[in-house]
Amino acid sequence: MGRPRKFDEHEVLVAARRVFNETGFHGTSVDDLSRATGLSKGSLYGAFGDKDALFQRVLEDYCAGADADAAARLDGPDDEALDRLRAWLRMPEGDIDRLGCLLAKATAELAWENEAVATRSLATFETLFDSCRQLVEQAQRAGHVDPAADAEVLGGLIVTTHRGIEALAKAGVDTKTLNRIADAAIDNIALAARAGRSVRSA
Repeated sequence: MGRPRKFDEHEVLVAARRVFNETGFHGTSVDDLSRATGLSKGSLYGAFGDKDALFQRVLEDYCAGADADAAARLDGPDDEALDRLRAWLRMPEGDIDRLGCLLAKATAELAWENEAVATRSLATFETLFDSCRQLVEQAQRAGHVDPAADAEVLGGLIVTTHRGIEALAKAGVDTKTLNRIADAAIDNIALAARAGRSVRSA
């Protein structure tokens, strides 16, 4: 029987994720990962395989978390759907994590050359698109968004706005500006709905 592992796997994956997020896949060496996780190269290879396999595991955990968060946002009354979308878009007050999103970084760096990364990244983006579409549909049922509007397109617009806000945050744009953008994105959906109802009733 092999000796039991004497490390917290979750902590190791979190440490590895931070390194990959800081320097990218190609910019990260096994030595970097060993220093960050506190594990020897042999222990890393024994537990996770090579660098690529470790990255795949880190990305899978990250994407699984994003998928779960997307599903959780669907829970709640229809009349609070726009509030849940707004909360997703807005950045927390205080210091912003300039590292940005591992999903976005992995897609930009590796999707063109790594089929596994491309496939997993696309699956998570599709989950985000679908969850935002469903939230828009909830808001439509609540009368907060024009029922004639294309929920799929509006959901895609929200996901795209979220990606842009994350990129701007990484560039150093201040939280107040980012949250004004987030609020405008949601308010414009609601304003468009009210404008549409006014035109039809005229």
